[in-house]
Amino acid sequence: MPPSPPHRSRNLALAALLGLLATFLLHASPAGASAALRVHAAARAKFIGAALATGPLANESAYRGLAAAEFNQVTAENAMKWDATEPSQGQFTFGGADAVVSFATQNNQQVHGHTLVWHNQTPGWVQGLGASAMRAALQNHISQVVGRYAANPAVVSWDVVNEVFDDNGTLRTSFWYNTLGQSYIADAFRAARAADPDARLCINDYNTEGINAKSTALYNLVRSLRQDGVPVDCVGFQSHLAIQYGFPSQLQQNLQRFADLGVQVRITELDVRMVMPRDAGKDATQAAYYRDVVNACLAVTACAGITIWGFTDKYSWVPDTFSGQGAALIYNDSYQAKPAYTAVHDALAGGTGGTDTTPPTTPGTPAVSGVTAGSATLTWAASTDSGGSGLAGYTVYREQGATDPELGRSTGPTITLSGLSAATQYQVYVRARDGAGNLSAASPTAMFTTSTGGGDTGGCSATGTVQNQWDGGYVVQPVTVTNTGTATISGWSVTFTLPAGHAVTGSWNAALTVNGQTVTARSLPYNGTLAPGASATFGFQASRPPGDTSTPSRYTCAS
Repeated sequence: MPPSPPHRSRNLALAALLGLLATFLLHASPAGASAALRVHAAARAKFIGAALATGPLANESAYRGLAAAEFNQVTAENAMKWDATEPSQGQFTFGGADAVVSFATQNNQQVHGHTLVWHNQTPGWVQGLGASAMRAALQNHISQVVGRYAANPAVVSWDVVNEVFDDNGTLRTSFWYNTLGQSYIADAFRAARAADPDARLCINDYNTEGINAKSTALYNLVRSLRQDGVPVDCVGFQSHLAIQYGFPSQLQQNLQRFADLGVQVRITELDVRMVMPRDAGKDATQAAYYRDVVNACLAVTACAGITIWGFTDKYSWVPDTFSGQGAALIYNDSYQAKPAYTAVHDALAGGTGGTDTTPPTTPGTPAVSGVTAGSATLTWAASTDSGGSGLAGYTVYREQGATDPELGRSTGPTITLSGLSAATQYQVYVRARDGAGNLSAASPTAMFTTSTGGGDTGGCSATGTVQNQWDGGYVVQPVTVTNTGTATISGWSVTFTLPAGHAVTGSWNAALTVNGQTVTARSLPYNGTLAPGASATFGFQASRPPGDTSTPSRYTCAS
C-alpha cells in the first residue's frame, strides 16, 4: 500500500496563522485586490514562494522588505545544499541555512528545504567514496540536516532527491547511480522520514512540466516507490521556462495525473527567461506564461503552491547560465514590479475585485501570403487592450466545426504557420489575448489551400520507436522526421493511425490533432525548418485497453 500522508500538525498551525494574516490584511484595506501576493495566495489556500540568496538577505533592506511582504514561503537558493552544509566529511555548517530559517520564522513563512541529494554541488569527498561509505554518508547527512530543523515549525518540507532523470526518461548516470544503483533514491526518502516524521518529502526535476518521456518516467518512478512503501509525499516541477520555446500546454493535465497518484504537487523553481534585450512584447508573453502557470496550479486541488526562483533580476542565475538571456523574474534589477508581477498577482487575486475583465478588441481579417505545402504566413490588423493587463499576443485557430484546433501563437500581428498538411484547404481566424487571459472575439476568417508536396519543397519520412510499454499504455519516443528531399522544408506533418480503443494522453515537440483514430502531428516553430538530411523528433503517450499490446505501425510524413 502507498504510505499514508504524514501528520501535519505543525503545518496546519502555520497555515492557520497565514490564513488569519490573509483575512486581516484583506479586511484592513478597502482595496483588497491590491494586497500582497502572499495575502491572495493564502486566501486561495496556496503558497507563493521565493528562493532567497543569503547575501542580499543579510545586506539589502529592499530585498528583505519585498521577500517578507510578498511571499508566504521561502526556499534557500544554495544555503541548504550539501556543499554549503557539509563541505568536509562530518563537519557541518548551518550559518546560511539558519539565516533563511530565522528570516522565515520572523515573517510567518514556511520553509522548503532544498536539496538533500543531488549530483551537483556535492563535495568531491562524497563522490569518491565506495558504496558502503557513500550510503552511510548519505544517511548521516540527511539525518543531520533534516534532524536539525525537525522541531522547527517553519520547516515543513524537503526536496529529498533532485534531478534523477535525463531528458530521454532514463535514470541519470550520476555518481550516486553509478555507485549505489537506483536504491539510493529510496534510501534517501527513508532516511528523511526517520529524521523528521512530519515533514513532507518531495522529488524534484526539470523539463517535466508537460507530458513527455521524462515526466512519464518520473510518474512511473513515483508510482513504483509508493507501491513499495517509500515515503514520497510530493512531486516538484521546476519550471525554468523560456518564451522562445513555447509554453508547456499540458501543464495542468500533467499536474493532475501526478496528483491522482495521491501525492501533493508544486511548482518549485519558476522563472521565465527571454532573449535580451527586453521589450514590451516579450514582457507581455512572459507575463502570460507566469499567469498560465499560476492558473494551472489553482486548477489542481493538490497543487500546494508556486515558488519563484528568486524574485528580482538583480540576483538571477539565468544570465550566467544562458548566454544572452535574462530578465526572468517578476521584479527588475531595481526592484520595480514588471508585468509578470501583475500577472501573478491578478491570477492569485481571482475574483477579489480589481482584475482585468475587458477583452482586447477584435483582430482584423488575416491576409495570407507565402503558402507552401507545409506553411503559410498570416498578417492582420492589430488589436488594442484597455483593461489594464496589456495585450499578450494572438492565437490562430482552424475553423473545423465543433472543435477548432489551435494552429499557432504569436506576440505580434503576424505569424508563419508551419507543419500544415499538403494539398489541404484551411479556414482560419485569429483571437487576441491579454495579460489577464481574456480573449477577444474571433476575427473574420481567411481561407487558403496548401500546395502539393514534393518538388522544391522537398519530401520527408517518419519512423517511430516504442520506448516503453505497460498494461494499459505506452510511450512512442522518438518519432524521427527526416528531410529526404534536396531543399529545405519549412514545416512538416506526420499522420498515423491509432489501433481501436487507443487514445493519445500526451505529446511533446509537436502539435497533435485527433480525428477519430487518425492523428496528425505538426511541427512547432522551433523544429519545423529542416535542411536536406536533417531530422527532428517528437513523441507521444497513449492509453489502450488492458491486455492489448498493439501500437501504431506506420507513420506518413508530408512537408
